[in-house]
Formats: sequence, C-alpha cells, structure tokens
Amino acid sequence: MNSRADVVIVGSGHNGLVAAVILARAGLDVVVCEAAEVIGGATRTEHPFPKVPGLGHSTGSYLLGLMPPELLHSLDLRIPTLRREPHYFLPTPGGPGSPYLLFGADAARTRTQMAAFFSPADVAADEAMQAELAMLREDLAPAWLAEPGSVEETAERYIRPELRDVFVNLVRGSVADHLDRFGFASELLVSMYAVTDGLSGLNAGPDDPGTGHNFLVHNMCRLPGADGTWMIAAGGMGTVSRTFAEAAVRAGATIRTGARVAKVDTVGGSVRGVVLANGEEISAPVVLGACDPYQLMTLAELPVDLSMHMESVRRTGTTLKVNLALRDLPRFDCLPEGERSPFGSTIHLLPGSDGTGSPMAELRRMWADVQAGKLPEEPTIEWYVHTTVDPSLQDADGHHSSALFVQSVPYSPVDPDWDSYVTHLLQICDRYAPGTSDLVDDVFALTPRGIEEHFGITGGHIHHVDNTVSFSDRMPYATGVPGLYAGSAGCHPAGSVIGAAGHNAAKRILRDLGRATH
Repeated sequence: MNSRADVVIVGSGHNGLVAAVILARAGLDVVVCEAAEVIGGATRTEHPFPKVPGLGHSTGSYLLGLMPPELLHSLDLRIPTLRREPHYFLPTPGGPGSPYLLFGADAARTRTQMAAFFSPADVAADEAMQAELAMLREDLAPAWLAEPGSVEETAERYIRPELRDVFVNLVRGSVADHLDRFGFASELLVSMYAVTDGLSGLNAGPDDPGTGHNFLVHNMCRLPGADGTWMIAAGGMGTVSRTFAEAAVRAGATIRTGARVAKVDTVGGSVRGVVLANGEEISAPVVLGACDPYQLMTLAELPVDLSMHMESVRRTGTTLKVNLALRDLPRFDCLPEGERSPFGSTIHLLPGSDGTGSPMAELRRMWADVQAGKLPEEPTIEWYVHTTVDPSLQDADGHHSSALFVQSVPYSPVDPDWDSYVTHLLQICDRYAPGTSDLVDDVFALTPRGIEEHFGITGGHIHHVDNTVSFSDRMPYATGVPGLYAGSAGCHPAGSVIGAAGHNAAKRILRDLGRATH
C-alpha cells in the first residue's frame, strides 16, 4: 500500500508532535511515522515493573521545566503540572544531627538554613547567582522560539549589554569556572549546582568547555508557577506527549505507530517521500526528521560539510536511569521529626558530602573514571520519588515509583556488571536513608545502551546532541537537502523536553512553502 502526504514526520517524540500540530493546523496533510508501538519517544508514562504491574512511571524524561510558556499559549494547549515543594534536598550521611538543606519557596527559610549549614558568604553568592540567572533567563527566552545565530550573534541580539560578556563566557566556558565567579565558600554547594545544572545528561566533566551552556539551559524554567524550578507533569511525562498528539489528530494529522522509516527517498537531490521498513512508500515533498540527527543521517544523505560537523560533535550517553518500585518511603537519618517531606524534591546524593574530601575533586575523579571506562565508585545521584506529589501513578497497594538518575557512567564500561552496580548504588542510598534497599520490590534499569534500545536514541544520549554544543552549532532545521528538515532535541535550543525545535522547524517549513504564519 502506497500513499501520499504533504509532510511526513519521522518520530513521535514531543518535538515531532508539536510540529504535527502546527503543520496540520496550517492545512497540510501530515503523517507521523513512529517506529515503536507507542508514541512519545523518551517522553512516556509506562508500567515497566513486572513485579508491580499497576505502578505507573516516567521511564525516560521525568520533569517538565524548560518548555516555553509562549509555545503552549500559541498552541492554546495546557499541560497540567504540579509544583514540587520543596524542590531540592541536599542530605548528608552520618545519622541524626547531620546537616542538610531543603530548598523551597520560602526564600527566607532557605537563606537561614543555608547560612547555618554553609555560611553567610554562600547565601550572598547564591543570591548574586540567582539574580544574574533571572536576567539571563528573561533576555534569552525569545531566542528559543527563533532560528539560532552564533553565540556572539545571540548575545548581540538578545542579551542586555552589561551581561553579554558573561553570557558568551558562560555558554562557551565551563560550569566550574562560572560558579567560581560568585565566591561560594562551600564546595558541596558548588558541586550540587555543577551536577544538577551543568553536568546533567552531558558527556563531559565540570571543567570542560560548553558545560556552562548546559548550566544556563537548565536554568530556563519559566512555566507558570514554576518560579525558576522544574515541575512534575500530572500523570507522568506521557501526559505531555498525549496532549500534543491529541491536538495533532484533532487538526487532521495521522499518527502511525509500528511504522519504521527505512529511507528518505530523494530524486534529483530533492525529497520525494519515505520508504518504510515493510516496503510501503509514502510520497511527500517534505520530510521532517524528529528523530535524533544521527538516525536522520542513516536515512538520508546530507551535505558533506553538515555530516562532517555533526560527526565531529557526536558523543555517546553517560547517563544511567535506575527506575525503582518501592513498597514504602525511606527515612533519611539527617532529617528531624516533623521536617517537611523531601520526596518531591530532587534529592542530591553527592560524592564528598560526608565531609571527608573535596566534593569538586570527587567530581573530577568520577569523570576521570568514566573516561577510563570504569564505573565510578562514587557517582553523582539525583533521586526522585514523584508519587509523593502525584499519587495518581500509584498502584492499589500504594507502591511508589522512584528513580536514581546517575551521572556519569561510561557507555561501554570495562567491567559491565550493571546488576552489581545497581546494588552498589542502592547501598549508597542506604548510607543516607538506611533500609532503602529492602524497600525495593522491582528495578527497571536503563544503562546508556539500554536508553538507546528502549527509546531508539543513537548512542543513548538523552540530549541527542551534547548540550556542550550550542545555538547554530547544533543540527540545523533546514538540512540543505531540498524538502528535508530536522526538528528534535539535537537542534536549537537544546536537549530536554522543550518543544521549541518542533515549533521552529514547523515554522521554517511553512515559511519555505510560502505559508508563513505569525
């Protein structure tokens, strides 16, 4: 069976679905081809635990923060979100009386606690950093829904004059150098910010160029009610994909699952359509690759200079996602009775938090291990238990879905005993919350290779293209092949659940077709 369309979109990740909404509403006949049997790419709610089948879980992406509110407004769509309060929890091991930090909406309480845990100098440094980030966030926001320029062009066009040098140095430089500007006295606090914002998802260490760009990206949270923090999508991250998919179908788009694209067909150098793995052909003058750029490069021959550039920035993933089914909530030794629940927070388990060493030196040691192909003895762990905020995902027995987001691990470790490593990670959790290991009823671990296989992301890199690569150096929306476009996390502005790449690619297609909209 062969068919025709105006646009074929390869991949039903959230970016592809955003593009489908825009293009279908513009009157185009849009077909979305998804290789998997479910939509959403890595933005899914699944039931991945065989021993706890009723427990829902966001197996891939797990928080919604960076999606521009202007994008949702322009599409007249709403994604239900839940505020995490408090939003960060930094415990230390050592039993009752050990120091800890809970970052929440009460700024005065956070400052008081930070001064007691760390020092007044850290409070001043944190306030200076947050104030600068707020200005950069406000200035840069319009750039995310526009075609990218170079870093310098972006600074000139969008950033207020007094922050342009700061912006360029941040985007091109390292997160360690950027944080050093503010005069933090506590290395543990610096380490927390370096990890959760600078290193998250990267194939890079704290001193590497471009980690500052990732830090800036992760501080672009502007959704209503977020107050600069990340939020939970009610019902799990599948709610995000479902919202866009339903809008696309209402607008007339067709979404096909189990429809793997084997080749982008071209004639005379221009797109003619796609060929599916089952031999079916779909004729179309426009193809949008909402898959990762490296998949697109296997489906179509791109211009040599673009292919060479994309290969030069190609990196594998270094993220391990350990999804857990817990029969009950753990108890952190450092928290006194009556303290606020920490479980909606990002719980930061950081090497060096026991006070016996330098946290930043431990981060550097971790990255050296990864580069040597070793599974680090002390990786950084961000721990989540989101069913405390969104109980709709719990099963009838009250299990909690939880996850350890581990950064960094090698894509191909010398000793790939992942089961033993997961046990080791749970033992690290036990140091902060004794007995956690005994609460685990099931595990669904996704190594970098597992991420590649489960979600179909080349190299298991959750950003598609490392976020050390920024602005016009990322995959362009127009590939240089007439009729072939890209619109995924590997494009501007960055990897994460943002949707801007799908929006921007769709707008570029409409403009090139002479159907530009405001």
